[in-house]
Amino acid sequence: MLNIVLIHPEIPNNTGNIGRLALGSGCKLHLVKPFGFEIDDTRLKRAGLDYWQHLDVKYYESIDDFFKVNAVAKFAFLSSHGTKSHYEIPFEEELFLVFGKESKGLPTEITEKYWDQLYTIPMFSEHIRSFNLANAVGIVVYEGIRQLSIK
Repeated sequence: MLNIVLIHPEIPNNTGNIGRLALGSGCKLHLVKPFGFEIDDTRLKRAGLDYWQHLDVKYYESIDDFFKVNAVAKFAFLSSHGTKSHYEIPFEEELFLVFGKESKGLPTEITEKYWDQLYTIPMFSEHIRSFNLANAVGIVVYEGIRQLSIK
């Protein structure tokens, strides 16, 4: 099982879709506050449909809280500023895949501290800055599942 981490998610539809992806792929979802929406937002529920109650989800009050609780975990951080491809992530069971908020990505203190664990999804057009968060999570999670299935 992989862990999907959303730091300060802003768009309820993305979080709902990622919740559905987490459930369907057997991943655990970790949500780090503050959020750009209320957790009972109808858009979140609509995107997560009736699956949310079955989801393995953990909430954290802050980034510090998240890292304190998961101090011994292994991480891969996803950012458009990464220099290594997501294909190079050393996937293993229980790995935490950490994504930033839609508007700004991961906070600078994380990208600076964990620069050696920073990965990106290759883009083949200079006309976009990044992928939609829900799409990016799907790309990385299923690459992880693929790699873990052939080990």
